[in-house]
Amino acid sequence: MENSSEVTFFVLAAYGDLGKMKYFYFSFVLLLNLTIIFANVTLISLIFVDRSLHEPMYVIIGNLFINELYGSTALFPMLLLHILSDSHEISRAFCVLQVFCLHTYGSIELCNFAVMAYDRYLSICHPLHYSSRMSSCKVSSLVVFIWVFSFFKFTITLSIQLRLPLCGNFIDKLCCGNYSLVKLSCIDTIVNNIYGLFTTFLSIALPLILILYSYAKILRICYKSPKEARTKALNTCVPQVISLLNFAVSCFYEIVQNRFDMKYIPQDVRNGFTVYFLTCPQLLNPIMYGLRMTKIRKALKSRIFPNSVA
Repeated sequence: MENSSEVTFFVLAAYGDLGKMKYFYFSFVLLLNLTIIFANVTLISLIFVDRSLHEPMYVIIGNLFINELYGSTALFPMLLLHILSDSHEISRAFCVLQVFCLHTYGSIELCNFAVMAYDRYLSICHPLHYSSRMSSCKVSSLVVFIWVFSFFKFTITLSIQLRLPLCGNFIDKLCCGNYSLVKLSCIDTIVNNIYGLFTTFLSIALPLILILYSYAKILRICYKSPKEARTKALNTCVPQVISLLNFAVSCFYEIVQNRFDMKYIPQDVRNGFTVYFLTCPQLLNPIMYGLRMTKIRKALKSRIFPNSVA
């Protein structure tokens, strides 16, 4: 392959020959996908219909669940198709679409965590000004900004990548990734690398600065507060911290897998970690918030068992 005009498809080489095990893998991944869809759709619907959850914190959490559905839609259909298929080819158009969706999913996720941290910071550190600073209009604007910012930023990254001439079409992964395509380039990719570092700063460093600042302020206030108030404040932050740490580990693994040679690790192990880290946030978050957030748990219980006492 001498130039990108000749590359019309890519081969996802990480699947290998699954043999008869493909039916087991297909059933497991399908069940996982259906569970993720059910859990997220249930909580999105609950937040939408239950008026007691029409508060800034729950609207932002609902946006997180919407993003989990967006990310799972970008991953699972092609994953299920390739598990059953003997030919693990993906057209360039679908590969680029998957790259766009998965990368914007990650950016939206981290930005959403930053907004959630900021919301908790205002609620705990400035309770008297919370209503004015986190009005319905401001929450809606923040949600829209997260999506527009992530889409616009990665559109530039993708446009730079699409101009590269490619000298190969084999990708040693289960799904398409931007850096996997950049590595197939026939020419120097210094522009992509420089802009990649810049967007990494925008996507990771800026949200992390806001998250760390918010939680540092929260911990400082909690340290000076009575035990009961401290416990109540920290309980609202625990699900967010666990979700953030889980997502951070997932991102770190993907970065390491992309940037370093992982061939010394068996392919099945790498594939298992990839599926786990790509899908764990989509499953963990609705379960975590559904069980840990008292108001969501009570609202869900009242919908399932309307005659029970909350």
